[in-house]
Amino acid sequence: MAVKGLDIFKLTPKTNCKECGFPTCMAFSMKAATGGVPIEKCPYISEESKELLSEATAPPMKSIKVGAGDAQVTLGGETVLFRHEKTLVNKNLFAIELSDAMSDADVDAACAKLQKVNYDRIGEMMFVEVVAVRFVADAAKFAALVKKVVECGKIPMIVTVDAEVAKAAVAGAGAGAIIMGATKDNAAAMVEVAKAADAVLGVSADSIEALHDLVEEIEKLGYKNLVLNVGETSIKEAYANAVNIRTAAIKGSDRTFGYPSVVFVNKLAAGDINLQIALASAFVLRYGSVIVMEEMDFNAALPLFGLRQNIFTDPQKPMRVEPKVYEFNKPTGKDPVLVTVDFALSYFVVAGEIERSKVPAYLAIPDAGGYSVLTAWAAGKFGSTVIANFIKEADVASLTTSRKLILPGKVAVLQGDLAELLPEWEVIVGPNEAMQLPKFLRDMQA
Repeated sequence: MAVKGLDIFKLTPKTNCKECGFPTCMAFSMKAATGGVPIEKCPYISEESKELLSEATAPPMKSIKVGAGDAQVTLGGETVLFRHEKTLVNKNLFAIELSDAMSDADVDAACAKLQKVNYDRIGEMMFVEVVAVRFVADAAKFAALVKKVVECGKIPMIVTVDAEVAKAAVAGAGAGAIIMGATKDNAAAMVEVAKAADAVLGVSADSIEALHDLVEEIEKLGYKNLVLNVGETSIKEAYANAVNIRTAAIKGSDRTFGYPSVVFVNKLAAGDINLQIALASAFVLRYGSVIVMEEMDFNAALPLFGLRQNIFTDPQKPMRVEPKVYEFNKPTGKDPVLVTVDFALSYFVVAGEIERSKVPAYLAIPDAGGYSVLTAWAAGKFGSTVIANFIKEADVASLTTSRKLILPGKVAVLQGDLAELLPEWEVIVGPNEAMQLPKFLRDMQA
Protein backbone atom coordinates (compact mmCIF):
# COMPACT_ATOMS: atom_id res chain seq x y z
CA MET A 1 0.00 0.00 0.00
CA ALA A 2 1.11 3.58 -0.62
CA VAL A 3 0.29 4.59 2.96
CA LYS A 4 2.25 3.10 5.86
CA GLY A 5 0.94 2.31 9.30
CA LEU A 6 3.01 5.08 10.87
CA ASP A 7 1.50 7.63 8.47
CA ILE A 8 -1.97 6.70 9.69
CA PHE A 9 -0.86 6.54 13.32
CA LYS A 10 0.19 10.21 13.18
CA LEU A 11 -3.41 11.14 12.40
CA THR A 12 -4.99 9.15 15.25
CA PRO A 13 -5.66 10.63 18.72
CA LYS A 14 -3.02 8.25 20.21
CA THR A 15 -5.24 7.66 23.24
CA ASN A 16 -5.81 3.92 22.75
CA CYS A 17 -9.53 4.46 23.32
CA LYS A 18 -10.39 1.05 21.79
CA GLU A 19 -13.56 2.46 20.17
CA CYS A 20 -12.33 1.15 16.82
CA GLY A 21 -12.19 -2.40 18.17
CA PHE A 22 -8.40 -2.53 18.42
CA PRO A 23 -6.38 -2.42 21.66
CA THR A 24 -4.11 0.44 20.52
CA CYS A 25 -4.03 3.19 17.93
CA MET A 26 -0.91 1.59 16.46
CA ALA A 27 -2.66 -1.77 16.01
CA PHE A 28 -5.53 -0.03 14.23
CA SER A 29 -3.12 1.93 12.03
CA MET A 30 -1.17 -1.14 10.95
CA LYS A 31 -4.38 -3.00 10.07
CA ALA A 32 -5.79 0.00 8.19
CA ALA A 33 -2.58 0.31 6.17
CA THR A 34 -3.14 -3.19 4.76
CA GLY A 35 -6.75 -2.43 3.87
CA GLY A 36 -8.00 -4.78 6.58
CA VAL A 37 -10.19 -2.16 8.23
CA PRO A 38 -11.66 1.11 6.88
CA ILE A 39 -10.24 4.40 8.13
CA GLU A 40 -13.76 5.43 9.14
CA LYS A 41 -13.56 2.96 12.05
CA CYS A 42 -11.62 5.59 13.99
CA PRO A 43 -14.16 8.22 15.10
CA TYR A 44 -11.47 10.81 15.83
CA ILE A 45 -9.64 11.07 12.50
CA SER A 46 -10.67 14.28 10.74
CA GLU A 47 -12.87 14.18 7.66
CA GLU A 48 -10.06 15.70 5.61
CA SER A 49 -7.67 12.95 6.70
CA LYS A 50 -10.28 10.28 6.03
CA GLU A 51 -10.73 11.54 2.50
CA LEU A 52 -6.99 11.50 1.89
CA LEU A 53 -6.48 8.04 3.32
CA SER A 54 -9.62 6.14 2.36
CA GLU A 55 -8.72 5.55 -1.27
CA ALA A 56 -5.07 4.82 -0.50
CA THR A 57 -5.98 2.13 2.06
CA ALA A 58 -8.95 0.67 0.16
CA PRO A 59 -8.66 -2.73 -1.54
CA PRO A 60 -7.09 -2.46 -5.01
CA MET A 61 -10.37 -3.62 -6.52
CA LYS A 62 -13.43 -1.51 -5.76
CA SER A 63 -16.49 -3.10 -4.16
CA ILE A 64 -19.59 -2.42 -6.25
CA LYS A 65 -23.09 -3.02 -4.91
CA VAL A 66 -25.74 -4.13 -7.39
CA GLY A 67 -29.42 -4.75 -6.80
CA ALA A 68 -31.50 -3.37 -3.96
CA GLY A 69 -33.09 -4.58 -0.75
CA ASP A 70 -32.83 -8.31 -0.10
CA ALA A 71 -31.48 -8.83 -3.63
CA GLN A 72 -28.50 -6.51 -3.13
CA VAL A 73 -25.11 -8.17 -3.53
CA THR A 74 -21.51 -6.96 -3.73
CA LEU A 75 -19.13 -7.50 -6.63
CA GLY A 76 -15.37 -7.06 -6.57
CA GLY A 77 -13.48 -6.02 -3.46
CA GLU A 78 -10.85 -8.68 -4.10
CA THR A 79 -7.34 -8.37 -2.72
CA VAL A 80 -5.69 -11.47 -4.20
CA LEU A 81 -5.58 -13.19 -7.58
CA PHE A 82 -5.90 -16.72 -6.28
CA ARG A 83 -8.09 -18.30 -3.63
CA HIS A 84 -5.20 -20.09 -1.93
CA GLU A 85 -3.36 -16.80 -1.30
CA LYS A 86 -6.02 -15.70 1.19
CA THR A 87 -9.63 -15.95 0.03
CA LEU A 88 -11.94 -14.55 -2.63
CA VAL A 89 -14.58 -12.44 -0.93
CA ASN A 90 -17.45 -11.78 -3.35
CA LYS A 91 -18.74 -14.52 -5.63
CA ASN A 92 -19.52 -13.94 -9.28
CA LEU A 93 -23.13 -13.63 -10.44
CA PHE A 94 -24.79 -15.58 -13.23
CA ALA A 95 -27.15 -13.95 -15.71
CA ILE A 96 -29.29 -14.90 -18.68
CA GLU A 97 -30.10 -12.56 -21.56
CA LEU A 98 -33.54 -11.50 -22.82
CA SER A 99 -34.47 -8.84 -25.38
CA ASP A 100 -37.45 -6.78 -26.50
CA ALA A 101 -37.40 -8.80 -29.74
CA MET A 102 -38.65 -11.86 -27.86
CA SER A 103 -42.34 -12.69 -27.67
CA ASP A 104 -44.17 -12.39 -24.36
CA ALA A 105 -44.58 -16.16 -24.30
CA ASP A 106 -40.84 -16.71 -24.73
CA VAL A 107 -40.06 -14.20 -21.99
CA ASP A 108 -42.53 -15.86 -19.59
CA ALA A 109 -41.07 -19.27 -20.39
CA ALA A 110 -37.53 -18.03 -19.75
CA CYS A 111 -38.53 -16.49 -16.40
CA ALA A 112 -40.35 -19.67 -15.36
CA LYS A 113 -37.34 -21.75 -16.34
CA LEU A 114 -35.13 -19.66 -14.07
CA GLN A 115 -37.12 -20.67 -11.01
CA LYS A 116 -36.64 -24.35 -11.82
CA VAL A 117 -32.85 -24.19 -11.56
CA ASN A 118 -32.86 -22.97 -7.95
CA TYR A 119 -31.44 -25.56 -5.57
CA ASP A 120 -29.92 -25.91 -2.13
CA ARG A 121 -26.29 -27.03 -1.97
CA ILE A 122 -24.60 -27.47 1.39
CA GLY A 123 -27.05 -25.10 3.05
CA GLU A 124 -26.75 -22.33 0.44
CA MET A 125 -29.45 -21.49 -2.08
CA MET A 126 -28.16 -21.43 -5.65
CA PHE A 127 -29.90 -19.34 -8.32
CA VAL A 128 -29.42 -16.94 -11.23
CA GLU A 129 -29.13 -13.43 -9.80
CA VAL A 130 -29.15 -11.17 -12.88
CA VAL A 131 -31.17 -10.88 -16.08
CA ALA A 132 -29.59 -8.89 -18.92
CA VAL A 133 -32.17 -7.17 -21.13
CA ARG A 134 -30.82 -6.17 -24.54
CA PHE A 135 -32.45 -3.33 -26.50
CA VAL A 136 -33.25 -4.17 -30.12
CA ALA A 137 -36.00 -1.89 -31.43
CA ASP A 138 -39.02 -1.28 -29.18
CA ALA A 139 -38.17 1.18 -26.37
CA ALA A 140 -41.55 0.86 -24.63
CA LYS A 141 -41.45 -2.94 -24.64
CA PHE A 142 -37.82 -2.80 -23.52
CA ALA A 143 -38.68 -0.63 -20.49
CA ALA A 144 -41.60 -2.92 -19.61
CA LEU A 145 -39.33 -5.95 -19.81
CA VAL A 146 -36.80 -4.35 -17.46
CA LYS A 147 -39.60 -3.66 -14.98
CA LYS A 148 -40.77 -7.27 -15.27
CA VAL A 149 -37.28 -8.50 -14.44
CA VAL A 150 -37.36 -6.46 -11.22
CA GLU A 151 -40.79 -7.87 -10.34
CA CYS A 152 -39.35 -11.37 -10.76
CA GLY A 153 -36.79 -10.57 -8.06
CA LYS A 154 -33.78 -10.41 -10.39
CA ILE A 155 -31.18 -7.67 -10.78
CA PRO A 156 -31.69 -5.99 -14.17
CA MET A 157 -28.80 -5.35 -16.55
CA ILE A 158 -29.89 -2.81 -19.15
CA VAL A 159 -27.92 -3.43 -22.35
CA THR A 160 -28.12 -0.45 -24.71
CA VAL A 161 -25.88 2.33 -26.02
CA ASP A 162 -28.85 4.70 -26.41
CA ALA A 163 -28.84 7.04 -23.42
CA GLU A 164 -32.49 8.02 -23.82
CA VAL A 165 -33.63 4.41 -23.99
CA ALA A 166 -31.49 3.61 -20.95
CA LYS A 167 -32.95 6.57 -19.05
CA ALA A 168 -36.52 5.43 -19.68
CA ALA A 169 -35.76 1.81 -18.82
CA VAL A 170 -33.79 2.46 -15.65
CA ALA A 171 -36.66 4.53 -14.27
CA GLY A 172 -38.49 1.27 -13.60
CA ALA A 173 -35.43 -0.65 -12.48
CA GLY A 174 -34.81 0.90 -9.08
CA ALA A 175 -31.45 1.53 -7.45
CA GLY A 176 -28.58 -0.84 -8.12
CA ALA A 177 -29.43 -1.70 -11.71
CA ILE A 178 -26.58 -2.19 -14.19
CA ILE A 179 -26.59 -0.04 -17.33
CA MET A 180 -24.33 -1.83 -19.79
CA GLY A 181 -23.79 0.80 -22.44
CA ALA A 182 -21.02 3.36 -21.89
CA THR A 183 -18.73 3.71 -24.92
CA LYS A 184 -16.34 6.39 -26.18
CA ASP A 185 -19.22 7.93 -28.13
CA ASN A 186 -21.75 8.30 -25.30
CA ALA A 187 -19.76 8.26 -22.06
CA ALA A 188 -20.85 11.68 -20.78
CA ALA A 189 -24.54 11.05 -21.48
CA MET A 190 -24.46 7.59 -19.90
CA VAL A 191 -22.72 8.92 -16.80
CA GLU A 192 -25.56 11.41 -16.30
CA VAL A 193 -28.15 8.63 -16.66
CA ALA A 194 -26.31 6.37 -14.21
CA LYS A 195 -25.80 9.17 -11.68
CA ALA A 196 -29.46 10.15 -11.72
CA ALA A 197 -30.60 6.55 -11.26
CA ASP A 198 -27.90 5.49 -8.77
CA ALA A 199 -27.05 2.71 -11.19
CA VAL A 200 -23.87 0.80 -11.94
CA LEU A 201 -22.43 1.80 -15.30
CA GLY A 202 -20.96 -0.83 -17.61
CA VAL A 203 -18.05 0.32 -19.78
CA SER A 204 -17.15 -1.21 -23.16
CA ALA A 205 -14.36 -0.49 -25.66
CA ASP A 206 -12.74 -2.06 -28.71
CA SER A 207 -9.46 -2.88 -26.95
CA ILE A 208 -8.06 -3.12 -23.46
CA GLU A 209 -6.04 0.06 -24.03
CA ALA A 210 -9.13 1.94 -25.17
CA LEU A 211 -11.04 0.57 -22.17
CA HIS A 212 -8.39 1.93 -19.81
CA ASP A 213 -8.59 5.37 -21.42
CA LEU A 214 -12.39 5.36 -21.31
CA VAL A 215 -12.50 4.41 -17.63
CA GLU A 216 -10.09 7.25 -16.86
CA GLU A 217 -12.36 9.63 -18.78
CA ILE A 218 -15.45 8.48 -16.88
CA GLU A 219 -13.65 8.77 -13.54
CA LYS A 220 -12.77 12.38 -14.43
CA LEU A 221 -16.49 12.96 -14.93
CA GLY A 222 -16.91 12.02 -11.28
CA TYR A 223 -18.33 8.51 -11.56
CA LYS A 224 -16.68 5.41 -10.14
CA ASN A 225 -19.60 3.01 -9.80
CA LEU A 226 -18.48 0.90 -12.75
CA VAL A 227 -18.16 -2.58 -14.21
CA LEU A 228 -15.98 -3.42 -17.21
CA ASN A 229 -16.90 -5.43 -20.30
CA VAL A 230 -13.95 -7.68 -21.19
CA GLY A 231 -15.07 -8.08 -24.80
CA GLU A 232 -17.69 -9.95 -26.82
CA THR A 233 -16.05 -10.95 -30.11
CA SER A 234 -12.98 -13.11 -29.38
CA ILE A 235 -12.71 -15.80 -26.71
CA LYS A 236 -8.93 -15.43 -26.63
CA GLU A 237 -9.05 -11.65 -26.23
CA ALA A 238 -11.87 -11.71 -23.68
CA TYR A 239 -10.05 -14.22 -21.49
CA ALA A 240 -6.75 -12.34 -21.79
CA ASN A 241 -8.50 -9.06 -21.00
CA ALA A 242 -10.18 -10.52 -17.90
CA VAL A 243 -6.85 -11.80 -16.61
CA ASN A 244 -4.89 -8.66 -17.49
CA ILE A 245 -7.48 -6.31 -16.00
CA ARG A 246 -7.55 -8.18 -12.69
CA THR A 247 -3.76 -8.59 -12.59
CA ALA A 248 -3.21 -4.89 -13.28
CA ALA A 249 -5.54 -3.99 -10.42
CA ILE A 250 -4.29 -6.48 -7.82
CA LYS A 251 -0.59 -6.76 -8.61
CA GLY A 252 -0.02 -3.52 -10.47
CA SER A 253 -2.14 -1.33 -8.16
CA ASP A 254 -3.79 0.17 -11.24
CA ARG A 255 -7.03 1.46 -9.76
CA THR A 256 -8.30 2.43 -13.19
CA PHE A 257 -8.80 -1.29 -13.76
CA GLY A 258 -9.89 -1.93 -10.18
CA TYR A 259 -13.51 -2.74 -11.06
CA PRO A 260 -15.55 -5.95 -11.47
CA SER A 261 -15.84 -7.39 -14.96
CA VAL A 262 -18.77 -8.55 -17.12
CA VAL A 263 -18.43 -11.44 -19.57
CA PHE A 264 -21.03 -12.14 -22.26
CA VAL A 265 -20.24 -15.81 -22.82
CA ASN A 266 -23.44 -16.09 -24.88
CA LYS A 267 -21.88 -13.76 -27.47
CA LEU A 268 -18.47 -15.42 -27.30
CA ALA A 269 -19.97 -18.89 -27.83
CA ALA A 270 -22.21 -17.73 -30.69
CA GLY A 271 -25.15 -19.90 -29.66
CA ASP A 272 -23.23 -23.06 -28.75
CA ILE A 273 -24.71 -23.92 -25.33
CA ASN A 274 -22.03 -26.48 -24.49
CA LEU A 275 -19.30 -23.96 -25.26
CA GLN A 276 -21.15 -21.41 -23.12
CA ILE A 277 -20.99 -23.75 -20.13
CA ALA A 278 -17.29 -24.40 -20.72
CA LEU A 279 -16.56 -20.67 -21.01
CA ALA A 280 -18.67 -19.87 -17.95
CA SER A 281 -16.58 -22.37 -15.99
CA ALA A 282 -13.38 -20.74 -17.22
CA PHE A 283 -14.55 -17.26 -16.25
CA VAL A 284 -15.70 -18.39 -12.80
CA LEU A 285 -12.07 -19.35 -12.25
CA ARG A 286 -10.59 -16.35 -14.01
CA TYR A 287 -12.27 -13.20 -13.02
CA GLY A 288 -15.73 -12.90 -14.50
CA SER A 289 -17.79 -10.96 -11.93
CA VAL A 290 -21.04 -11.20 -13.92
CA ILE A 291 -21.28 -14.05 -16.42
CA VAL A 292 -24.08 -13.69 -18.98
CA MET A 293 -25.46 -16.80 -20.69
CA GLU A 294 -28.18 -17.36 -23.25
CA GLU A 295 -30.12 -19.53 -20.80
CA MET A 296 -29.61 -21.54 -17.64
CA ASP A 297 -31.07 -25.00 -17.34
CA PHE A 298 -30.45 -27.51 -14.57
CA ASN A 299 -27.78 -29.34 -16.56
CA ALA A 300 -25.75 -26.13 -16.63
CA ALA A 301 -26.72 -24.88 -13.17
CA LEU A 302 -25.65 -27.99 -11.28
CA PRO A 303 -21.94 -27.87 -12.24
CA LEU A 304 -21.65 -24.08 -12.54
CA PHE A 305 -23.24 -23.25 -9.18
CA GLY A 306 -21.23 -26.01 -7.52
CA LEU A 307 -17.98 -24.74 -9.04
CA ARG A 308 -18.75 -21.19 -7.94
CA GLN A 309 -19.46 -22.28 -4.39
CA ASN A 310 -16.24 -24.25 -4.20
CA ILE A 311 -14.13 -21.37 -5.53
CA PHE A 312 -15.70 -18.71 -3.32
CA THR A 313 -15.61 -20.53 0.01
CA ASP A 314 -12.90 -19.39 2.40
CA PRO A 315 -10.10 -21.99 2.43
CA GLN A 316 -9.04 -20.68 5.85
CA LYS A 317 -12.39 -21.63 7.41
CA PRO A 318 -13.75 -25.17 7.19
CA MET A 319 -17.35 -25.34 6.02
CA ARG A 320 -19.15 -26.70 9.04
CA VAL A 321 -22.56 -27.06 10.63
CA GLU A 322 -23.56 -26.47 14.23
CA PRO A 323 -22.65 -29.40 16.50
CA LYS A 324 -25.95 -30.72 17.89
CA VAL A 325 -28.51 -33.49 17.45
CA TYR A 326 -30.64 -33.20 14.30
CA GLU A 327 -33.99 -34.92 13.73
CA PHE A 328 -35.13 -36.49 10.45
CA ASN A 329 -38.42 -37.90 9.22
CA LYS A 330 -40.31 -36.99 12.44
CA PRO A 331 -38.73 -39.35 14.97
CA THR A 332 -41.06 -40.71 17.65
CA GLY A 333 -38.62 -41.14 20.52
CA LYS A 334 -37.73 -44.75 19.78
CA ASP A 335 -35.51 -44.36 16.74
CA PRO A 336 -31.78 -45.01 16.10
CA VAL A 337 -29.01 -42.44 16.37
CA LEU A 338 -26.44 -41.95 13.63
CA VAL A 339 -23.15 -40.12 14.14
CA THR A 340 -21.06 -38.13 11.68
CA VAL A 341 -18.76 -35.10 11.64
CA ASP A 342 -19.59 -31.39 11.43
CA PHE A 343 -18.02 -30.93 7.99
CA ALA A 344 -20.83 -29.33 6.00
CA LEU A 345 -20.49 -31.55 2.94
CA SER A 346 -20.54 -34.71 5.07
CA TYR A 347 -23.57 -33.48 6.99
CA PHE A 348 -25.66 -32.54 3.96
CA VAL A 349 -24.84 -35.73 2.08
CA VAL A 350 -25.73 -37.91 5.08
CA ALA A 351 -28.80 -35.81 5.90
CA GLY A 352 -30.06 -36.13 2.34
CA GLU A 353 -29.72 -39.91 2.39
CA ILE A 354 -31.48 -40.21 5.76
CA GLU A 355 -34.37 -38.15 4.41
CA ARG A 356 -34.46 -40.32 1.30
CA SER A 357 -34.73 -43.46 3.43
CA LYS A 358 -37.99 -42.21 5.02
CA VAL A 359 -36.81 -43.85 8.27
CA PRO A 360 -37.17 -41.67 11.41
CA ALA A 361 -33.76 -41.12 12.96
CA TYR A 362 -31.51 -38.78 14.92
CA LEU A 363 -28.16 -37.52 13.65
CA ALA A 364 -25.61 -36.61 16.32
CA ILE A 365 -22.95 -34.12 15.20
CA PRO A 366 -20.07 -33.56 17.65
CA ASP A 367 -17.48 -30.82 17.20
CA ALA A 368 -14.96 -32.44 14.85
CA GLY A 369 -13.21 -29.28 13.71
CA GLY A 370 -15.09 -29.03 10.43
CA TYR A 371 -13.12 -31.88 8.86
CA SER A 372 -14.25 -34.93 6.89
CA VAL A 373 -14.67 -38.25 8.72
CA LEU A 374 -11.24 -39.74 8.05
CA THR A 375 -9.43 -36.41 8.37
CA ALA A 376 -11.10 -35.68 11.71
CA TRP A 377 -10.35 -39.21 12.94
CA ALA A 378 -6.69 -38.93 11.90
CA ALA A 379 -6.43 -35.56 13.66
CA GLY A 380 -7.90 -36.98 16.87
CA LYS A 381 -11.03 -34.83 16.60
CA PHE A 382 -13.47 -37.67 15.89
CA GLY A 383 -12.46 -40.44 18.23
CA SER A 384 -14.40 -42.64 20.61
CA THR A 385 -13.92 -40.22 23.52
CA VAL A 386 -15.18 -37.24 21.49
CA ILE A 387 -18.28 -39.15 20.39
CA ALA A 388 -18.99 -40.59 23.84
CA ASN A 389 -18.65 -37.22 25.54
CA PHE A 390 -21.01 -35.62 23.03
CA ILE A 391 -23.63 -38.37 23.45
CA LYS A 392 -23.52 -37.80 27.22
CA GLU A 393 -23.36 -33.98 27.17
CA ALA A 394 -26.18 -33.68 24.62
CA ASP A 395 -28.22 -36.15 26.72
CA VAL A 396 -29.08 -38.12 23.59
CA ALA A 397 -30.41 -40.97 25.73
CA SER A 398 -33.32 -38.75 26.79
CA LEU A 399 -34.40 -38.24 23.17
CA THR A 400 -34.96 -41.88 22.27
CA THR A 401 -35.56 -45.22 23.93
CA SER A 402 -33.54 -46.88 21.19
CA ARG A 403 -29.95 -47.58 22.11
CA LYS A 404 -28.68 -48.18 18.59
CA LEU A 405 -25.73 -45.90 17.79
CA ILE A 406 -24.60 -46.08 14.15
CA LEU A 407 -21.01 -45.17 13.26
CA PRO A 408 -19.68 -44.25 9.80
CA GLY A 409 -18.24 -47.41 8.26
CA LYS A 410 -14.90 -45.72 7.62
CA VAL A 411 -14.23 -45.47 11.37
CA ALA A 412 -15.30 -49.01 12.26
CA VAL A 413 -12.12 -49.20 14.33
CA LEU A 414 -13.86 -47.05 16.97
CA GLN A 415 -16.58 -49.61 17.67
CA GLY A 416 -14.82 -51.47 20.49
CA ASP A 417 -13.64 -48.42 22.42
CA LEU A 418 -16.98 -46.68 22.02
CA ALA A 419 -18.86 -49.74 23.29
CA GLU A 420 -16.73 -49.63 26.44
CA LEU A 421 -17.34 -45.91 26.95
CA LEU A 422 -21.09 -46.23 26.29
CA PRO A 423 -21.97 -49.68 27.67
CA GLU A 424 -25.71 -49.02 27.53
CA TRP A 425 -25.58 -48.42 23.77
CA GLU A 426 -25.37 -50.96 20.96
CA VAL A 427 -22.63 -49.53 18.74
CA ILE A 428 -23.28 -50.52 15.13
CA VAL A 429 -20.92 -50.01 12.19
CA GLY A 430 -22.82 -48.38 9.35
CA PRO A 431 -22.02 -48.36 5.62
CA ASN A 432 -18.88 -46.82 4.16
CA GLU A 433 -20.80 -44.61 1.75
CA ALA A 434 -23.77 -42.35 2.48
CA MET A 435 -25.62 -43.61 -0.60
CA GLN A 436 -25.92 -47.01 1.12
CA LEU A 437 -27.75 -45.55 4.13
CA PRO A 438 -31.36 -45.79 2.86
CA LYS A 439 -31.17 -49.58 2.38
CA PHE A 440 -29.19 -49.98 5.61
CA LEU A 441 -31.77 -48.07 7.66
CA ARG A 442 -34.75 -49.77 6.04
CA ASP A 443 -33.22 -53.20 6.64
CA MET A 444 -32.58 -52.28 10.27
CA GLN A 445 -36.15 -51.10 10.67
CA ALA A 446 -37.61 -54.31 9.18
